[in-house]
Amino acid sequence: MNAAEGQRPAREEPGEYSISELSREFDVTPRAIRFYEDQGLLAPRREGQKRIYTLRDRTRLKLTLRGKRLGLTLSEIREIVDMYDERRDERPQLERFLAVLAHHRRSLEQQREDIEAQLAEISTFEKRCRKRLAEQAPRKRAARRA
Repeated sequence: MNAAEGQRPAREEPGEYSISELSREFDVTPRAIRFYEDQGLLAPRREGQKRIYTLRDRTRLKLTLRGKRLGLTLSEIREIVDMYDERRDERPQLERFLAVLAHHRRSLEQQREDIEAQLAEISTFEKRCRKRLAEQAPRKRAARRA
């Protein structure tokens, strides 16, 4: 079976990926992958115009996408992922990750409180509008009869 029949094309080196392979695997566009590269999250090797991603890049992309799902900023993700690259002791990375998550949690909880307050205010205005409409309905009927 060849690439046209659905099998991955043979790689020259194990642990290397093309942009299209990563794009398919993680269901992101090549443009998104190039953006993460521009942001310093990925650093593929180049062979002419071709980008060759390593297992390290694949892992960093996976962590980046996980961080985005958690709502972290790219700078927060980069900081945490870079710490992972630099040290064998993962304690500083885990502590920083916990701090980022705590900050993000507080932010989301504040957003939730703001949304709940807005929904309550909307409910108040809906009730007022319905009450005024109900009050005006009998007047309209009486005006039509006259």
